[in-house]
Amino acid sequence: MENLNACPVCGSTKFEKFLDCIDYTVSKKAFSIVSCSSCNLHFTNPRPGAAEIGPYYESKDYISHSNSKTGLINRVYQTVRSYSLKKKVELINSLASKGALLDIGCGTGEFLFAAKNNGWNVKGVEPSPAARKMAIDNYKLDIVGEESINTLNPASFEIITMWHVLEHVHELKKRIGELHKLLKSGGVAVIAVPNMNSYDAKHYKEHWAAYDVPRHLYHFTAPVIKKAFEQEGFRFDRSLPMKFDSFYVSMLSEKYLRGKNGLLQAFLTGMKSNNAAGNNPEKYSSVIYVFKKA
Repeated sequence: MENLNACPVCGSTKFEKFLDCIDYTVSKKAFSIVSCSSCNLHFTNPRPGAAEIGPYYESKDYISHSNSKTGLINRVYQTVRSYSLKKKVELINSLASKGALLDIGCGTGEFLFAAKNNGWNVKGVEPSPAARKMAIDNYKLDIVGEESINTLNPASFEIITMWHVLEHVHELKKRIGELHKLLKSGGVAVIAVPNMNSYDAKHYKEHWAAYDVPRHLYHFTAPVIKKAFEQEGFRFDRSLPMKFDSFYVSMLSEKYLRGKNGLLQAFLTGMKSNNAAGNNPEKYSSVIYVFKKA
């Protein structure tokens, strides 16, 4: 375990306990989330180091690596993902001319495959050997391990996407700096993360599934993620809601809270969360942030 003595965004050494959460997916152990007294970043601390985090992803329930269709929640995820993939491709088409696309944390490759079929020249980065193999075997994609990011040519991508991945990265500032380096002038970074300021996060508290300790190292709000990217030479462009996430996260959260699938309650909470967010995309359960290389 490693214990951070300074905030990964602002460097402050003053932070306080926010919540203790259980790792319901793998270890069943408790992990602490602290909040920075200066910039308000919330982060898991202490946390497994980069060399020891791997076993915490080894679960058939960790769907981005397993692509599992077993169980009701995973089947719902698969159904919604088909629609979401179309919307993601529409989004990147609206943000940049079709060219080179890098998806970091590409999992089993479904988004990259959809983008490739839409005319993008795609490349992926995926740290999990098992997920990487599935993506290559199933879709014949060009995917490398995380250690190969530094070998990619600078200023070679029109767009870089990270779909629910930034919260997993150990060296936060370094990774955002790498995005800036790899993007062409005026290039776009598309970053989707859970939002701990959402209604469902506040409703479920320590049972909120999107805290997902210890795999989620950071727990973002809009001001903090904007600050982190602006520090590394990006300009905030826009934010967009991920409206389905409130339902999926609520389904998992109900299971953590009550020990069973409370589908009706999860649906109602998801509706309440989206209604509470209204026209403010930065109040939804998950948010897509678009940043441009300044």
